[in-house]
Amino acid sequence: MKSTVETLSPTRVRLAIEVPFVELEPSLRKAYREIGQQVNIPGFRRGKVPSAVIDQRVGRGTVLNEAVQEAIPETILAAVREHDVKTLGRPEVEITEFTDGEPLKFTAEVDVRPEIAIPDLSGIEVTVDELQVGDTEIEEQLSGLRERFATLKTVERAAAEGDYVQIDLAATVDGVEVPGGSASNISHEVGSKQLLPGLDEVLVGMSAGDDRTFVTQLVGGDFAGRDADVAVTVRTVKEKQLPALDDEFAQLASEFDTLEELRGDLRERVTRVKKVEQIYAARDKALEQIVAAADVPAPEGVVRDEVSHRKQAMIDQLERIGASMEDYLASEEKTEEQVDQELNDAATEGVKIQLLLDTLADAEDVQVSDDEFGHEIVHRAQRAGVAPQQYYDQLVRSGTAGAVFGDVRRGKALATVLERVKITDTAGNALSVDELRAASEHNHEH
Repeated sequence: MKSTVETLSPTRVRLAIEVPFVELEPSLRKAYREIGQQVNIPGFRRGKVPSAVIDQRVGRGTVLNEAVQEAIPETILAAVREHDVKTLGRPEVEITEFTDGEPLKFTAEVDVRPEIAIPDLSGIEVTVDELQVGDTEIEEQLSGLRERFATLKTVERAAAEGDYVQIDLAATVDGVEVPGGSASNISHEVGSKQLLPGLDEVLVGMSAGDDRTFVTQLVGGDFAGRDADVAVTVRTVKEKQLPALDDEFAQLASEFDTLEELRGDLRERVTRVKKVEQIYAARDKALEQIVAAADVPAPEGVVRDEVSHRKQAMIDQLERIGASMEDYLASEEKTEEQVDQELNDAATEGVKIQLLLDTLADAEDVQVSDDEFGHEIVHRAQRAGVAPQQYYDQLVRSGTAGAVFGDVRRGKALATVLERVKITDTAGNALSVDELRAASEHNHEH
């Protein structure tokens, strides 16, 4: 085998490979064997069909094609090793010359990892927002907690917004009952707009035992798009009562004895969340600066693959909630071109950051221990809701275990970045990443 390498751009090379026919013999024999197993020719046992008969029945060209398809990946791998090319993504192959008995000549264009010069990290400075926790934020947290411990009390008065009512509903179109259009004894919060359009406006002012009819447009079923008459009967009106904000409430809603202790705990929690936000802001700003300073190029093929992967994930996610790309575009008031451009920009940035962190991991000789890799597998398995061993076996089968390993290694390289760059807040305070990280780890435990 002979091969040459030509640099097309900082992120792409073209390998020109020539394989003498004699070197294709093993692949050819394998192709005859495999085709012989698949074809059923009367008079011959399966797998014992002579090659001349296969040529006659299936065609020599088919066998040659199979042999070439099998030989190409191996020869590309050999050429990549010979020239020490750091490939990324899948090669695009073009066969330039091939006839029976003659050498196979083909080219393979593939993205490669560019040479990146990492700037001095200690010279990178980022500024994040000063951490401030206002009293109103703590009060918001408290009122959310009070809502969770609210009780409902039946009242003898007309319903107002914010009350809960037990109601019966029955929908008809031109006097005909709508299939599935009736429901009895449903609990509904007046003003929440959770049920039919027009219902909340009718409920205000109704008392227990009242019934009224209103018109609404149906969105699903046989009568979709038609106007329906809906009869609503109120059974009971209940008022939401919030517990008093006192020490007794603190004991009911938390492990604390006093309201002051509960407030203190909420303040600590909000502070931790904001420290984690500071880490993320510092990370994003530092990476943006370093990528720009290192002038990291983005390999086109890798970006293209990443864009199609992200778009497919987006379509799958929309399908899971019963929506389509058209629905999404309409609700966001965007064109498909705009979404493609956004995905392209995000994928380009993501690929650049990966390349930067891989280069940094190499420069720093970052190692990943079995424990660290195992920890990540357990973490991802928990998120996916499967057993760690089962998750790992899936990774091995799909060939993506290496990608997870790469993610862990890049994560460690990122930690190095955050330790070395200078982080200050808008008030001029220097922030230590250790202190921020301790907060974020504490946050994971809760």
